Amino acid sequence: MTTYVLRHGQTNYSKRYLVNGDPTKHIHLNEEGRHSLRRIWTTLPLHSVATWLTSEFPRARQTTSLLMGVPSAGLVVDPRLNELDYGEFESSPFLEYAVWLDTHGSRKRPPGASESQREGIRRMLAGVLGALERPGPRVLVGHGLLVSVLLWYRDRAEGEAMPLFFPEAPYVEPVAIPDDELPILITALLSDLDSGACREITGASDAAILRTSEGSTVANVDGVSPSHSLDKKDLPHA
Repeated sequence: MTTYVLRHGQTNYSKRYLVNGDPTKHIHLNEEGRHSLRRIWTTLPLHSVATWLTSEFPRARQTTSLLMGVPSAGLVVDPRLNELDYGEFESSPFLEYAVWLDTHGSRKRPPGASESQREGIRRMLAGVLGALERPGPRVLVGHGLLVSVLLWYRDRAEGEAMPLFFPEAPYVEPVAIPDDELPILITALLSDLDSGACREITGASDAAILRTSEGSTVANVDGVSPSHSLDKKDLPHA
């Protein structure tokens, strides 16, 4: 069996690179987000899916519902799959959070947040592993950070440490993980989190240019670590 992990469709928030870590906010897919779902109907075994899993967020639940056609008993809402809690950065441009993260590191909780970046990643990975308890095949609709972490692991160089920033995840493009590989993948990622071997040197004085996935400049940011090479990363997860 296989678990298919994908990011929800585009929203006006994610299009503008604003963060949303509060599931009570009614942020739904925009027209492009809804339209994009048609493109994956031929890449997912929709008629044979036994379990659908989604986060609590409206955009993820809407994506799941539209892919399913109608809700069924196979729908599981798992809060472990939720987006990060951004605390006081809620609804702010991602770059504001990125500058804070670059300064304080992935293990510190932002003001007003209930978790750090690494704690959030650990929670999401637990949700993915928990999917194995459900009948397969499974489709899991989560958020950008989770998919970015999985894609980074798939493409990383041997011995590469988990970075502070990850490339932006594409919308509604499934990452297929066979059941026999999923526990190995999650165990390896959890080991990376436990090792503390993360690139989090901060305090550099050089400015970095942060860009979107299309290469256009988003903002100039001072004090960004040379270890991150943020000018080469696509930052938003929301």
